[in-house]
Amino acid sequence: MEQPARIEQRILEAESALEGVFRRIDHTEQSCFERVLNAFRECRVASRHFAPSTGYGYGDEGRETLEKLFAKALFAEDALVRPSIASGTHALALSLFGLLRPGDTLLSASGKPYDTLESVIGIGEAGKGQGSLAEYGIRYAQVDLKADGGIDMDALHTALEQNPSIRVVALQRSRGYAWRPSLSLTQIGQACKLVHKKSPHIIVLVDNCYGEFVEETEPTSVGADLIAGSLIKNPGGGLAPTGGYIAGRAALVERCAYRLTSPGIGREVGSYQAGYGPFYQGLFQAPHTVAQALKGAALFGMVFETLGFAVNPPPGAPRGDIIQAVEFGSAERLIAFCQAVQAASPVDSFAVPEPWAMPGYQDAVIMAAGSFVSGSSIELSADAPLRKPYIGYLQGALSYAHARQALKEVLLRLGADQQ
Repeated sequence: MEQPARIEQRILEAESALEGVFRRIDHTEQSCFERVLNAFRECRVASRHFAPSTGYGYGDEGRETLEKLFAKALFAEDALVRPSIASGTHALALSLFGLLRPGDTLLSASGKPYDTLESVIGIGEAGKGQGSLAEYGIRYAQVDLKADGGIDMDALHTALEQNPSIRVVALQRSRGYAWRPSLSLTQIGQACKLVHKKSPHIIVLVDNCYGEFVEETEPTSVGADLIAGSLIKNPGGGLAPTGGYIAGRAALVERCAYRLTSPGIGREVGSYQAGYGPFYQGLFQAPHTVAQALKGAALFGMVFETLGFAVNPPPGAPRGDIIQAVEFGSAERLIAFCQAVQAASPVDSFAVPEPWAMPGYQDAVIMAAGSFVSGSSIELSADAPLRKPYIGYLQGALSYAHARQALKEVLLRLGADQQ
């Protein structure tokens, strides 16, 4: 039992070093919880709103109140919250197709977009023949991030000056599959100010996946016109069984609603026979669940750094998302890490994940997600594309206790305590 004892001691030392970080997370949780609770009160949420609906869903009070609730909780004029939005990528695609028209240009101001959006945009061969933005005559431009991972404001200003066809400026808040810091709300706010000073007609769209409730406010409170994300990430609190959202300026949300259903109908239809209770309760739980995930991510980062691995973000650094990246240096070690996370999961712990050609990704991807909601990344999970330098991305945890226990078991399986 000497080996587990050494691991436990490392974790205790890491927890002691993270006391200040944990206090900051607790403070943010309390602030976010207050705004969510106030939103519930202002929307006069009642048990009748949890009832299911069928058919077209005209006049679905549960659906309509849920959307008002999300709008208030996310500092937005309006929101589209639907079980039929299948993923964060789907929410972003709805937004892009709803906002852009032939001849417009989409400018990514946070460098290369997340892998699954390449097919949506139609970059290179990705998405060819699948109805990408490029096939509709929508152009794409990109401003790379600076060496430190921050938004290159000078390059963004130049791009705006030189290209009058830019209609949407997109920002990806989370690091995605990139070795960079997540974007802070301060940076996002500065970019929004710059864009809107150049032209109030240009729309700033923020991919908010993994970022909800990580800071005390949201991108919509610092100038973003629209945000989008998945309900099986942060805002679903681990309880939402599916779904996604779009929130922001009411006129823009309405345009996206027409893309979700059809022109002339928009948001007026859409039923859900399973009932809306888990979506309401998930949002209520979300600030606490996100705080638990953040503490788990900080612990993983601290311990792996002390073991000699490069980690991003570093322990104690400000966070804009729930993701902890660890550089493993070899495919074998990365695969072993993901398999260890799977083995420490409450569901399908006996399964052995392997890399595979997952739809929408350009490299083989390995995913560990022994979760109650399939694919939920607010639950403890890990995934990575199989490409050098073989970085693993850990996220989620419904409880800090699970993250802590999983870390112990991961280190035992990896033999990392021998390094």
